Amino acid sequence: MLRRRATPVAEITADVRALVADMIDTMYDEVGIGLAAPQIGVPLRVVVIADDETREARALVNPVITDAGGTATAEEGCLSIPGVFAQVARAAWARVAALDLDGAPATVEAHGLLARVLQHELDHLDGVLFIDRLDPVARDRVKRRIKKEGLVENSRPHAFAL
Repeated sequence: MLRRRATPVAEITADVRALVADMIDTMYDEVGIGLAAPQIGVPLRVVVIADDETREARALVNPVITDAGGTATAEEGCLSIPGVFAQVARAAWARVAALDLDGAPATVEAHGLLARVLQHELDHLDGVLFIDRLDPVARDRVKRRIKKEGLVENSRPHAFAL
């Protein structure tokens, strides 16, 4: 599921709202700050994000990055690859267009951590994992470690996983 491109949401229904509620609960239970529907086995273009200051959750349906710029490198982890962290270069800021849960157009302009969260979660909608963003040597090192040691949850303290 994590390697497949998610399907756009055709209509915001009670099922989509229930999915979002479940995703928010899951994100907070796992101490994450973002979650994409494919991470819980649902192949739809839906993400939830938590504001890095208020921790208030927000759902984005059919999100698309419309603009981005700059470069920032920081450590990332992922709820789908527990215990694995690596330095990832991404855009320093991003603008995302989506629908909210009422079906109204929504725009999110983000810098810093929130920009990173948005890019990470939208990657999940396209079947891309953060390790795919690493240079080939670092990616091979991570893959060898996973193959040898498996995925170990809570392998070291961290500030967040996406």
